[in-house]
Parts: sequence; structure tokens; C-alpha cells
Amino acid sequence: MKIRNYNIYFNTHTISGIIICALLYVIFFAGSFSFFKKEISAWQNNISFYNQKVEAQQYSGFLDSVSNGYNLQGRDIIFYLQQNGAKGYVNFSASKDTIINKENLAAQAKKPEVASKDKGRRGRGGDGDSKYLNHDFIHNKTGDYSANYDMGEFLYRLHFLAQLNEVPIRVGIAPFGYLIAGITSFLFLFALITGLLLHWDKVVSNFFVFRPFNKWKTVWTDMHTALGVIGFPYQFMFAVTGVVLIINTVLITPFANVLYEEKTDKLYEDLETIHTYPLEYSYKKLEKEFRLSDYLEKAKKKWPLSEYKRISIKNFGDENMYLVIEVEPHYNRSFAGSGILAIQVLNNKVLEEKSPYTDVNYINRVRSLIYRLHFGDFGGYPVKAVYFILGVLGCLVIVSGILIWLVARDKNNVIPRKRKFNFWTANVFLSICLSMLPVTAFTFIAIKIASPVTQEFIYAFYFRSWLIISLYYIIRRNLNRTNRETLFLGAVAAILVPIVNGIKTGCWFWDNFISGKMDLFIVDFLWLLLGIVSLSVFMYLLSSKRVGDVSHPVQYNLSRKAK
Repeated sequence: MKIRNYNIYFNTHTISGIIICALLYVIFFAGSFSFFKKEISAWQNNISFYNQKVEAQQYSGFLDSVSNGYNLQGRDIIFYLQQNGAKGYVNFSASKDTIINKENLAAQAKKPEVASKDKGRRGRGGDGDSKYLNHDFIHNKTGDYSANYDMGEFLYRLHFLAQLNEVPIRVGIAPFGYLIAGITSFLFLFALITGLLLHWDKVVSNFFVFRPFNKWKTVWTDMHTALGVIGFPYQFMFAVTGVVLIINTVLITPFANVLYEEKTDKLYEDLETIHTYPLEYSYKKLEKEFRLSDYLEKAKKKWPLSEYKRISIKNFGDENMYLVIEVEPHYNRSFAGSGILAIQVLNNKVLEEKSPYTDVNYINRVRSLIYRLHFGDFGGYPVKAVYFILGVLGCLVIVSGILIWLVARDKNNVIPRKRKFNFWTANVFLSICLSMLPVTAFTFIAIKIASPVTQEFIYAFYFRSWLIISLYYIIRRNLNRTNRETLFLGAVAAILVPIVNGIKTGCWFWDNFISGKMDLFIVDFLWLLLGIVSLSVFMYLLSSKRVGDVSHPVQYNLSRKAK
């Protein structure tokens, strides 16, 4: 490789990597746990959804119970189903009937405690006369989004920096967190390509080179290169799918403004994200009994090897009421595709029917492929385990890259001012990154001990403890001790997670395994393995004689020179 090209690849890879390394670490760390989002949600509530089946009548029963104390006339109702349809979120829009809507708002205004609760709520729902509920269809339990917020939802949203949307910064084209995540994903893709070009000439020979008993700089370099090459296909796939998913959110508004004349709904229709039909609210009450289960069973008979993904009821109680049932085939039946059954309730007229097996177009295939590859929702727990391990390896690549960057610039020919800046940069980044393990483990323990656990509690405990521990290690200015102590704290806390859960619930992880509650077992077992691995690495670092004091690189080098 020409020297000029090598320098270009090296500098661009280094600069793009160091800019995004801390954010990328957060995305990879939280994203690795997000593969077990459903399992973490079940574990937090000690309710197993593994192999649980929901009958269509249970959706009808929920709708009937809500209608008893809540006027559904003229509303749009959308079921976002999870856990194979056993659990999900239900969104009730404001009524399209202006008279009913005014009556509902007036009734709500007479309940100041409800209004104040909705006003101060983070996240979704609670605006005006709309509602956003979380419902367990197996155990028939309902709660609002904030009160039923769980650690699985938190880590899932953290992996695309959704919490930063609450920062009072308005860019205009997208929420602040999504914009930062999109930029990070794009720079990550850029760093991957330049890194591959940088090591291309020696990619085969260096792939088999790992010298764990050499000096630390060599260990970090070998780790960064070897793990980077091993994980490159996975990281590249995640960079591409992540860019598509998050950049799509970022660019959707300006794209719609330019090419669709600000008609965002039309764009979503072309992308088949939403499905609308020429049936506006008519202000005429539907004189016909409506049973949701009848339509769901009809869709199930058509496509038995599929699961309900989203159920939309438009213009509820009106003559122009219609139903859109969206299903997703089992991955072993069809890897990519989605089915749609849209029916007008008044005359049972089929507005649209699309099979998830045969009527799969280009948009369906691309979208399904991107989602399945990114979320790893195919192949069961073996695929999730592989994804999790590769995600953790990505974290190690990021940490080793920071250390290589620091050591390469800790030389006597670099002026002290720049060396101090480089050290503080690495110190801040590593303190933030490495403290995520103990903070996450401590939060899992806290949500088992505390009651009640709400969105506000998880936010407060996680971010405050993360801030305190990060600041502590930033002030300590000792990278070796930061690495060792966060490993030790993380190992102890990780081992405590299944212990605290067993004491609190009376169900130990072996009991869950024997009784077939695999989703509950997986979370305890995962933390136990993380604790054992972290403790083993900590003991190795503690016994290693190669660890020197690098609390301040300038002083360290000067002391070595004096000797």
C-alpha cells in the first residue's frame, strides 16, 4: 500500500473512531442487552411469556373492558403487539367526533390529579384525550406507559439514544437523540471501511496473531485488529442496518417536504408503514355488533403460521369503521414479508388483502430483512447469544482502540500540553464507557428491590449513578484502576443479580429452567456468566506483573526516562 493512502486511511479511521467511540460504546453495550428486551421485561415483572399463546377473544375482552369506562366512539385504536402477541402497547387517539371530544376533555379537566399526572409524564401518551397503555393480555393487567416502563424498554431506547430527545435542543429535521445516533452510525460505517482498508494488506496474517503475554500496547493492538476482523461482518451489518433505520427517521421530514409537498402520510403509505383507505369519519353511528375476535380469527385461518404484529381500528363505532390487521410470518416459514388484511366493518368488505408468504414486494423484503438482521429475531436464543457475544466484542474493540490511540500519542516528542489533552480525552471516554457495566448491574438489582418501579425511577437511578461513578473515575485519573475496579464492581453486581432475584421472588434460575420459564432463566444466567467472566478477567489483571501506573502519562514517561 502506498504511504499516502496508508496515512489517509489511518488518520480518517482514527479521527472518526475517536469522535464517536463513547457514544458507539453506549450503543453497542445497550444494544447487546436489547436482544433480550422481551426477556428482561418478563424478568423484571417475574412473569414468563415463554411459549404463551393468546386467543383472539382476549383482545376482544380487553376492548370491551376499556369501552365500559371510556368512550371509544370516533377514536383510532392501534395495538402494538410484543411477546408473540401476549403483551403490547395500545394507543387510543382523541375522538374525531368534535362533540364527544369536547365532552371528554371537559370531564378530564374536572380531574386535576389526572391532568397533572399526564402533563408531567415522560415518553409517550397522555396528551389531551388520547391514551397510551401497556397491557398484559395473558394476565389481563393494564397500566400507563410510564408506570409500566421496564429495563428492557430503557436499554432498547438507549441503544439509539432516544433519551437524548428530552434534551432541550431542537435541530428541526429530527429529535436530537435520533440525529446524534444517525451521525454516529454513519461515522461508524466510515470507520469500519477505512479500518478494513488500513489492515487489508495484512488482514490474513494478522488475523491469527494474538500475543496476550506481551506488553500491553501489543495486547491492545492485537485485540483491536483480531477482534475487529472477526467482528467486521457483524459490525458492518449493524452499521448499515442502523444507518438505514435511524437515518430514515432523521431524513423522513425533509424528504417528505421536498418530494411529497409536506404530505408525510403519502410517503408512509408508499413505504407501506401505514395503511389508509378513503373512509372518513361520517358522524353516523354503526348499527352493528362488532367483535374484534371474529376478524382476528379470520386472518389467522388465512395465515396460520404467522403472528399478529399490529392491529389498527379506524373510526371506531362509525359507519366507516374499518380494521387493518398486520401479521408477520414465522421466520422458519418466511424470512422476509408481512401480511395485511383490511376489512370494512359495516359490510365486511375486504379493502386489501396481502399474503405474507406470496405477495411480498421489494419494500417488504428490504424492510423485513433490515429489521430481522438488526434485531436478531430469528433463530431463537442461539442467534441472540451469538449477537450478544459479538456486541460485547465490539465494546472491547472500542476500548482497545482508545488505549491504542492514547499510547501512540504518549511519546516524548509530543508537547506536554497535547499529551495532557490526549490523556484527559481517553480518561473521560474510558470512565464513561467502563462504568456502564456496574451501573447496569446495580440498576437490575435496584428494580428488584424498589417498589414501585416507574420510568422516573429507572431514569433517576441509572443516570445519576452513571454520572457519579464516571465523575469519580475521571477525577481519579488512573486508567488501570478504572479498568480493574469497574470490572470488579461489575462482576460482583452481576453475580448478585440472580441472587437478589432469587431471594426477592423465591424463584431461582434453576427453578425457572426446570419449569420451562426460559425467558426468566436467560436473564439470570446471562448475568451470572457476565459476572464469572468479569471476575476471571479481573483476577488475571490483578495477578499480571505487566500493569504499570499510568495515572498521568506525562509523569509516567518522565519517571521512566529518569530511571
